[in-house]
Amino acid sequence: MGSIVEMEKPHAICIPFPAQGHVNPMMKFAKLLHLKGFHVSFVNTHFNHKRLLRSQGPSALDGLPDFRFYSIPDGLPPSDADSTQSIPDLCESLPKHSLEPFCELITRLNGASDVAPVSCIVLDGVISFTLKAAEKFGLPSVVFWTTSACGLLAYSHYRNLVQRGYIPLKDMSYVTNGYLETSLDWIPGMNNIRLRDFPSFVRTTDKNDIMLNYLMNEVEALPRGSAVVLNTFDALEHDSVKPLNALNPRIFTVGPLHLMEQHLQDEGVKQVGSNLWKQDVSCIHWLDTKDDGSVVFVNFGSIAVMTKEQLIEFGWGLANSNKDFLWITRPDIVGGNEAVMLPEFQDEIKGRGMITSWCPQEQVLKHPAIGGFLTHSGWNSTLESISSGVPVLCWPYFAEQQTNCRYSCVEWGIGMEIDANVKREEVEAQVWEIIDGTKRKMMKSKALELKKKAKNAVTIGGSSYLNFDKLVTEILLKK
Repeated sequence: MGSIVEMEKPHAICIPFPAQGHVNPMMKFAKLLHLKGFHVSFVNTHFNHKRLLRSQGPSALDGLPDFRFYSIPDGLPPSDADSTQSIPDLCESLPKHSLEPFCELITRLNGASDVAPVSCIVLDGVISFTLKAAEKFGLPSVVFWTTSACGLLAYSHYRNLVQRGYIPLKDMSYVTNGYLETSLDWIPGMNNIRLRDFPSFVRTTDKNDIMLNYLMNEVEALPRGSAVVLNTFDALEHDSVKPLNALNPRIFTVGPLHLMEQHLQDEGVKQVGSNLWKQDVSCIHWLDTKDDGSVVFVNFGSIAVMTKEQLIEFGWGLANSNKDFLWITRPDIVGGNEAVMLPEFQDEIKGRGMITSWCPQEQVLKHPAIGGFLTHSGWNSTLESISSGVPVLCWPYFAEQQTNCRYSCVEWGIGMEIDANVKREEVEAQVWEIIDGTKRKMMKSKALELKKKAKNAVTIGGSSYLNFDKLVTEILLKK
C-alpha cells in the first residue's frame, strides 16, 4: 500500500505533444506542480520514451515515488531513428490511435493501490483529443499551449483567413510574388501583421491541408479547457493574451518556465531530464576561453531541416564574418543526410568555430561569451534568449516561428531577420552587425530590459509566480 501521505496527494497527469520543443516546457511545468505537492504521472509516446532512455541513460525514467513515467503508442510504424517524427504524420495518427490507450492508463492509475486517483490532466494544446479523456473521467483540464501568445493568437485567426478568402493560396507562386506582404489591420492585438508573419501552415494551396485544418481545430478546443496555460509573461505579451480571453477567460501566463524552476527544491526532481539527444557539455569549457559578448551561438532547434546549399551558405557566412561561433548541427539537420562541411571549411574556422550536435542551450545562452543567437525562432529558444538578454538573428523555419520572428524584430526590437533564401553575404553582414555593429547596442539594451522584466515575473510576488499559485488553488485543487 502507498503511504497515507502519497494517497492524499493531488495527482496530475502531464501529456506533451511528442516533439522536443513541447516535452521540455511540459516537463518544467510538471516539476512545478510537484513542488506544489502534486503526484505527477508524465506520459510520453513509446517512441520518445525509448529516445529518452538512449539520451539520458537506462535508469533515467525509473522516476521517483511521486514523479513517474508512462508511455502510450502513437500509431506510427516502429522506428529507431534518433530524430523527430513527421509532424503531419503525428497530427494525423495521435487522435486516432492514442486516446484509447490514454484512457486505459487513467483507469489503471485510478485503480493503483499506491497512489491517489488522477485529479487533473495537463495536456498539450495541440493534442486536444486528450480533452475527451478529461471529460470522460470528469477531471479538470489545463490546456497548455507551448507556443507564444502571439503565435496562438495568429492560429486563432486561421478560420477567419479562410473565410475571408486570404487562404488557401491560388497557387504556390503566391509565396514569392509579394502576396504574403499583404498587411491585415483587422486583428485585435496584432499591429499591421502581414500574411507572411502568420504561422507557416497558411502557405498552402490545399483547403484540406492536414496542418492548416489540424491547427484550426486545435484552437477551437480552447474553450473546453478548465484553464489555458501559456509559457510567457504579462510584461512581454499582454497585448496578445488579452484578445485570447474571448476564447477562454481563464488564461494563466506562468513563464518563462525555465526561470520559474529556480523555486524547485527537490534535488531528485531537478535531475529529471527531458532532452531527446545527448548533450555535449564540452562547449561550455570552449566558451570559457572566449571574450565576453564575442561569440555567436547558432542553433536551429529540434525540427528545422535545410538543404545542403543552405547549410553551406550559413557555414561560409559564419566563417567569413571572422567572428567566433558555436554551431549546433543535429545529425539530421540536412533532410535525411549527414550534415558534413568540407575540409577547407574546417581549416578556415580552426580555433574560432566549434561545431557539435546538441548542447545545454539554457546554460550556453547564459554564458557571458555569447553576444548573439542565430535561431529558428522557436518559442523556447526565443524565451531563453530574452531571459538571458541576448539579441537574435532569426531564420524562422515553420509553424509560429514566423510570428515569433516578426515580434522579436519589430515589436520587441531585439532581433534582425535573415532571408529564407539564405546567402552567405547576408549571414556574414548580420553576424558582424549583432556582435560589433551599430544596431547591436539598441538590440542589446532592449533585450536586457526584457530580461529584467522576465526575472521580475518569476520572483515571489511576480505576475507569473502569482498566476501559477492561482491556477493551482482556483482550478486544480478546487473541489
